[in-house]
Amino acid sequence: MPNKRIYLTGFMTSGKSTLGPILANVLGLDFYDLDKEIEKKENLTVVEIFEKKGEQYFRDIEGKILMNLSQKSNIIISLGGGTITSKENFELMKSAGKIVYLKVSPSNLYRRLKNKTDRPIFKDLVLNEKPQEDFIQRIKELLEKRSVYYEKADLIINTDISPIGITVDKIAKKILGLFNEKN
Repeated sequence: MPNKRIYLTGFMTSGKSTLGPILANVLGLDFYDLDKEIEKKENLTVVEIFEKKGEQYFRDIEGKILMNLSQKSNIIISLGGGTITSKENFELMKSAGKIVYLKVSPSNLYRRLKNKTDRPIFKDLVLNEKPQEDFIQRIKELLEKRSVYYEKADLIINTDISPIGITVDKIAKKILGLFNEKN
């Protein structure tokens, strides 16, 4: 499998960081979690970076680390939910590899996010115990902004398909299919 780069994208809690290492193992690739790489470099959590240095600083670091990782071969990179919305990041990923979008419904995203305080965009809703409608409204607004990019992925996998979701084996086969197509 020469020179494969797979970028896993999707909304926060869509399963990128969970599926990424499993897929990397199944496909014989190295795995990197972009947020974890940023945290290592900055010696701060993503939430702390947002709070102390701001979102723009975070996005700048994110772009630089993505560019460095994209020099490597035979990798899967789990992206942050908003990584793909930068034109530069998107173009880099499109030219360097294949983008796989893990699509999840707003109601499932709410179920996964409702108690998490480690997500800067939703922290205030969790801490202030806001109602489900407020969460779902914010999820839909963000999905609407990001779906322009998400929908341009090379492969879209709806992970809501069954009660247990789509199997890792099926996802791995679909991803391999991307590389077997004549482009």
